Amino acid sequence: MSKFIKYPLFIVLFIIASCNDILDPQPINLQITELALNDANDVGPVVTGLYAALRGTGAPTMIAGDFTADMVTHRGTFTQYRELGTKQITPANAAITALWSNLYNTIYSANFILERLPDITGIPAAQRREVTATARFLRGYCYFIGVNTYGDMPLVTTTDRNTNRNIDRTSREEIISFIEQDYLAALPDLPEEPASVAFASRGAVQAALARFYLYQRDWAKAEQYATDVITSENYTLVSEFVQLVQQDFTTEAILELGYTANDDPGTSATGLNNLFVGRREVIPSNEILDSLYSAPSGDRRRTVNFDPALLRGTDNGFIVAKYGNVPNDLENNNIVLFRLGEVYLIRAEARAWQGKINGAGSAEEDLNVLRARAKAPNATAGTQNQMLSLILRERIYELAYEGHRWYDLKRTNRVNQVMAAFSRNWRPAYELWPVPQREIQSNPGLANAQNPGY
Repeated sequence: MSKFIKYPLFIVLFIIASCNDILDPQPINLQITELALNDANDVGPVVTGLYAALRGTGAPTMIAGDFTADMVTHRGTFTQYRELGTKQITPANAAITALWSNLYNTIYSANFILERLPDITGIPAAQRREVTATARFLRGYCYFIGVNTYGDMPLVTTTDRNTNRNIDRTSREEIISFIEQDYLAALPDLPEEPASVAFASRGAVQAALARFYLYQRDWAKAEQYATDVITSENYTLVSEFVQLVQQDFTTEAILELGYTANDDPGTSATGLNNLFVGRREVIPSNEILDSLYSAPSGDRRRTVNFDPALLRGTDNGFIVAKYGNVPNDLENNNIVLFRLGEVYLIRAEARAWQGKINGAGSAEEDLNVLRARAKAPNATAGTQNQMLSLILRERIYELAYEGHRWYDLKRTNRVNQVMAAFSRNWRPAYELWPVPQREIQSNPGLANAQNPGY
C-alpha cells in the first residue's frame, strides 16, 4: 500500500466564494449541479469533488480546536483571530462562518451522491458500495465536528432547496445517533488499503469510531475500535516524532487531507502556515510552551521552533513548526485528521477508565509505546486518576496544533477551569461556538436559535 502518493490537482467543484447561505446553495455557485451525475463516467469526478469539499474543512477545524483553547496568543490584526485569541468571540466571526460553511459544503456534496447514485446504471457493485460508504463516512465526520463545535445544528439530509432554505436545529442527541449510523453503515464497504491515505478507508472509519465512542464515554467500544486499527498492521508509528512535523503522508497517517501548491491552505492569505509563520497572526502560548518544555522528552518540542530574532515585547519568539514551515519545502503542508499516535492515546484513555491501569493490555502499555518513540522514560501510575492525568498531559505533548485541545477540554469537563485561568475574558458560553450570524439572518428556521450567551 502506498501512503506517499501526493494528492492530484483537484478540479474545484464546490467553490462558494461568496457568503451565500450554505443550507440554500445557489446552483450558479455550487458547481456540482453543473456536473450532473447522469452516468457511470460522472462518478469519479463527483467523488473528487466530495474530497475537494472536505479539504475546505481542514484549516477551520484546526483553528477551532486550537485557537479557541489555550494553545495560542494573538499578536496580529485579523479580527476573527483576535476574537479567538482574546476570548471575545462574536457570531459575526469569519472563522466561525468558514467552518460552518465548509462542513455544510461537504454534507451537501455527500447528500448529492447519496441521492443520485442509486439511479445510475453501469456502476460495478463494489464501486457503488464504496462510493456510498465514502459519502456516508465523510458526512458523519462533518456532523461530528459540527455538533462538538456548535451543539445542536440543522440535520441536512437532502439537496432539496425548498427543504434546506428553512430548517431548524436538531438536538445534539439526534445528531450523535445520526453520526453513529453513518459511520457504522460505511465501515464494511470501504477498502482496507486505498490508493493513498488521502482517501477514506476501513481504518479511517475505525479510528473515527474510536474517537466517537471516546467522546461518548463508551469505553469498551472506544477500546475495541482503537484495537482494530492498531492490530490491522496497516499503519506504523514513525521512528522519530519530528517526522510528523516535517513530512506529509507518513506511515502513521490514517486519513490525511492532501494539498498541492495550488490549493495549499498554508500559503493562502488566512491559511495555517501564513497565520503561524508568514504573518505570525498567532504564536504558541506561554502556557503550552511550558507544557511542551516540561515533557519527559525533548522530541515533542519539535512541534515549535524558537527564533531569537523574533523575541521582543510580548512576542516569545516561538513559531508553530507544522504546516509548511520547513525552509524551501512544502512537504508538511497537509492536515492529518486521524493518525496512529492518537489511536494509541484513545485506547490508553479507554482502558484507564475501565480500570486497566498496569500490565499487559493496559493504559500504561499504550502510553509507553508513545513514550518509547519520544525517547522518554516509561510512565507509571498507581491509580486510575494518576493514569488519566498522565494521558491527558501526553495528549498535549503528542497532539499539539492538530486541533484537539478545545475538544479535549470540553469532553473531559475541564474547559471552564482551564480557560478561566488562561484568559480573564473567558465565559462559559464559549464552550460552544455561536451559530454564524449570517446563517441566522438567512435561514428562518434558525431565528431565535442562537447558542446561549451570544
